[in-house]
Amino acid sequence: MYQTELDGGPDANMDNRICGVHAVYEALASGRVPIERIHIAREAHSQKLREILDLARKQGVPIRKEERLVLDRLAEGAVHQGIIAVSAAMAYADFEALFKPDKPIVVVLDGVEDPHNLGAVMRTAEASGASGIVVPERHSAPLSATVIKASAGASAYVPIVRVKNLVNAIDKMKERGLWIVGVDPAGTQNWTSFDYRGSVGLVLGGEHRGLRRLVREHCDALVRLPMLGKIASLNISVAAGIVLYEAVRQRQLS
Repeated sequence: MYQTELDGGPDANMDNRICGVHAVYEALASGRVPIERIHIAREAHSQKLREILDLARKQGVPIRKEERLVLDRLAEGAVHQGIIAVSAAMAYADFEALFKPDKPIVVVLDGVEDPHNLGAVMRTAEASGASGIVVPERHSAPLSATVIKASAGASAYVPIVRVKNLVNAIDKMKERGLWIVGVDPAGTQNWTSFDYRGSVGLVLGGEHRGLRRLVREHCDALVRLPMLGKIASLNISVAAGIVLYEAVRQRQLS
């Protein structure tokens, strides 16, 4: 197993905030995250913040200069570094976006509901050159500001595709020539034994139940990560990183 508005009251839904210099910059630079406005501390004058303001002005994003205490209140404990962006809903990518590379490696997540885990997987996927991530409509964390923040900017670059039926999506990927590899404790071979140099779909289960039976049965192969200590499983982003970088290693050697 591996406020809608910031101006709302204390009970407003604040999960469309993007806090922090790096996250806000990447959201603007990518053009994939729709930004409604930016709140910035009056005394903030770093070079990176100036770059952010230049990007915002070019894109017509309204900028509000605030006292730092206002940003502290809006951030509700999150580290904001003097800047908070308010995003509209982030759009999911089209299924075809997964197949742009000649030999795509697609990360398929079977029920990752924790936004921090989803963001961490996105960061790992982008860093390792994965062509995209597939998530189901149900039992998956939405693309919230929490996910964007946890991805450390990766959400701006790695396509996220949401599908109604994960098994059907897996079958469609098979039709496009992908080998579907599940990461599961019941795997019949170690993760290093599989050949990832071709087109691959890498399937990982959710935080609590792992791969569902039907998803597991639709995998072409199951690989396992040996657990040699007392803990029974790894965090999903760690498991994804181990297998993705084995794919990177094999592809660089080929």
